[in-house]
Amino acid sequence: MSGQLIIHDTADAVVRACADRFVALAQQCVAERGRFTFSLAGGSTPKALYGLLASEPYCSQIPWQSTLILFGDERAVAPDDENSNFRMAREILFDRAPLSPQNIFRMRGEAEDLNEAAKEYGLLVQELGTSLDLCLLGMGPDGHTASLFPHTPGLHEAKHRCIATEAASLKPHVPRLTLTFRTLNAARNVWMLVTGDDKAERLKKVLCGPRDIEEQPVQGVAPEQGEMVWMLDNAATRLIRK
Repeated sequence: MSGQLIIHDTADAVVRACADRFVALAQQCVAERGRFTFSLAGGSTPKALYGLLASEPYCSQIPWQSTLILFGDERAVAPDDENSNFRMAREILFDRAPLSPQNIFRMRGEAEDLNEAAKEYGLLVQELGTSLDLCLLGMGPDGHTASLFPHTPGLHEAKHRCIATEAASLKPHVPRLTLTFRTLNAARNVWMLVTGDDKAERLKKVLCGPRDIEEQPVQGVAPEQGEMVWMLDNAATRLIRK
């Protein structure tokens, strides 16, 4: 796997280092291009990051009014459902940071026609510019990232920027909307946040084993021109460091 590996002692240290990098990147993008576009990830480590970004000293350093927020994936639930990535982000970040509602672009997980919702979101990504400044991603214990799961058709989607998926193999067992590798790999920066002992075995396979996106979908993340950084803790890398 390509990309820079940065290993910290604890998950908390990973989150703080990521917050520092986030502030610097946001300021740089706004200075250079007038705006900062990034896609959110679900999961416990990104959730901790959003809480930190909404607090001081980070919050006041981020140019929120020039920041556009997208989502890497969403569950097929209402936006106020406990399983909604939007609800998590709203409660932890959006309600606490000085964000303009028009700068937040959520996926319509509640849509009756998820394929149409995916098409709409793909067009939105295209209109905003196909190169996001930052994609925040995580890796599941099964090797999935965003909602690109092992042995699913979306792994080989080359045309669309966002797709609807079948019910996920992990809880909650509902269909999803997800950005595709086409969108993720066009990003200027991709940060893969992986922490915890339960990720160690999979991380070793992903980083040290052969490339097989059917088994390890996260291996399909390979920015074409952007920079990829793996932000890891000691627990997740314990098998690699032996």
